[in-house]
Order: sequence, then C-alpha cells, then structure tokens
Amino acid sequence: MAADRELLTVAVVTPLEPELAEGIAAVDQRVRLRFEPALLPPPRYPSDHRGADGFRRLPEAEDAWRELLGEAEVLFGVPGDSAEGLRAAFALPRARWIQGTSAGAGELAREAGIAPEELERVALTTASGVHAGPLAEWCLFALLAFAKDVRRLERDRRARRWEPYAVGELRGRTLVVVGVGEIGTEVARLARAFGMRVVGTKRDPSTGADHVDELVAVDRLGDALGQADAVVVTLPLTDATRGLVGEAELAALPPHAVFVNVGRGGVVDEAALVDALRDGRLAGAALDVTAQEPPPSDSPLWTLDRVLLSPHTAALVEAENARVVELFCANLRRYLAGEPLRNRVGADFY
Repeated sequence: MAADRELLTVAVVTPLEPELAEGIAAVDQRVRLRFEPALLPPPRYPSDHRGADGFRRLPEAEDAWRELLGEAEVLFGVPGDSAEGLRAAFALPRARWIQGTSAGAGELAREAGIAPEELERVALTTASGVHAGPLAEWCLFALLAFAKDVRRLERDRRARRWEPYAVGELRGRTLVVVGVGEIGTEVARLARAFGMRVVGTKRDPSTGADHVDELVAVDRLGDALGQADAVVVTLPLTDATRGLVGEAELAALPPHAVFVNVGRGGVVDEAALVDALRDGRLAGAALDVTAQEPPPSDSPLWTLDRVLLSPHTAALVEAENARVVELFCANLRRYLAGEPLRNRVGADFY
C-alpha cells in the first residue's frame, strides 16, 4: 500500500453503471481498473449488487472471469453478493482489500466462515453510512403511517366511506432508538424535527450521541422501553445483539407503542414479537428485516393486520451505487497513501 507503488489492479465484481466505474479509474493514475460488464450478471433493478437469477457464463467467459479475479488486489463488491462469493474472494492469491456494498459485510463474513485472522491479511470494508438517509426516511414513513392510520384510509377509500376521524401525531411522543450509530443518529435527527422526544441506547453512553434528549446504556433498555411510544431498532447482528429485544423487552412496551426494525431480524425474538402483536400488546410493527428472508409462507407476519412488511429494501434508492462508489473512492485514496481504511471490519466484530 505504499504511496510510491506503480499499478494497483482494481476489479469491479458487482453490477455497476459504466460512468461510475470510470470514476473509480479516475481516482489515481496508478489505478488499473478491470471492469468487464459482459462478465457480470445484468442488474434486476437500480443498484442491484447480485444480478439476475440464473446467470451463467459460457466457458470462455468463465475463464476470463477467473483471470480477472486472479489479477485483482482490490475488489469493488462481493462476487454474487453472497457468503460463498466472499469466501472465494478471500482465497484469491493477490486480494488484499474487498469493498462490500452493504453495511452488513461483517455479517456476511461471519456467514462465510471468515476467521478473524483472515481479516488481518485481507481488509474487508463495509458501506456503513451510505444507507443512513434512506433508512431513516423509511422509519419516519412507518411511524407516520401508524400515527395517521393509513390502513384505515385505504379501507375507507375502498368502501367509498367518508367518515372524518381524529388522527395521531408524532409531536410530543417519545421514540427509543436502539443503537445510535450512523443510522440511529439520522433517525433521531428526523424524529426531533417532527417534535419527538428521543431516547437513544448505546453500549457506552459516555461517548455521547447527537440529536438525542437522553442516552442510556443498552443494559437499561427495559427502562427506556417503558416510556416509549415508538421504538426503532437499527443494530447489526452480532453475538452481542442476537435476541437483544426479547419477550421481557417487548413486554416493557406500552400497548400503544409502534415497533420498527431496520437493523437485522435476528436482533429481535420474532416469535415474541408476533405474540405481542397478536395479543394486542403492541399497536403495530414495521419490519424491513426478518429472522428469515423472505419469511416462510406460513409466517403470521404475512397476515397480521398491524404489520408493515418490506422486503429488506428500505435502503435501496437509485443513488445507492453512486454513494457507495464515492465512499470507495475516498477509501481508495487512503489505500494508495498507506492510510487506515474507513469502515474496516475487525476481529472485534465477532
């Protein structure tokens, strides 16, 4: 990673717009970009990092693909956007840095069985921070949908019923944000703009957090939930967060509370959440993530009336690729200068 190096081979291994790939090549004259769109699966939608299902390369193309991977020191993206692809990328002989396109690249490393010592040999960085804005907007959309009773509006429209009713508002309500990292901080900022009081939770409250009225330690989560009109979970899935919101924590919520999860499904005891919704101990839930994605066909989440279900797509916006590339290019300059990389996954993630 010395600043006086000659060439650095960077391979784009995920679907990407050509103009964005050109931006990577333009970072530095030492960058040798390998970008072969014909070897990549066509995207299913804007900023799709996996590509079309069933994509297969012809034998000659597969040989070219393996040659491209074998030359790369830096990979933009994870082949196939999968644990299997990440495992294969770590085995590449020249690979020294892999830039993930999601904030959950650390979880993908765990799923792929990447050992902590391997993360010392090959740097893995996440796209943490890129998705904070869209995710925070989705959280406020969910809170407003329940406050204004969007389901009732739709039922009344279909029934051609015109009956005025008093709607709720966010102003003056208390929101508990479970995890005030970059996403949680943006949720807190928007919530306060709507006049909400925000309580944040953090592993170490002494480090502070912006846009919150009160900050408590995670081990005081139950106390915080007791005063909540709404909850937003933003946490990644780690050994420390798995099942963090369980039956006791859900029982601490008042029955008028709304529960929102844009972190990871495994942070929440989903069976306990379903029971609370079914028994009327929660006013509703908005879930962009679930324990199994998609949920099984017989999951109550498909049929419960007070549930908004999103297919893990709240962070997906057309500008996502451009923002990930911007982050990557800033990190690429650091790499070339021999400086520490932003958002590097370390052994402490495990």
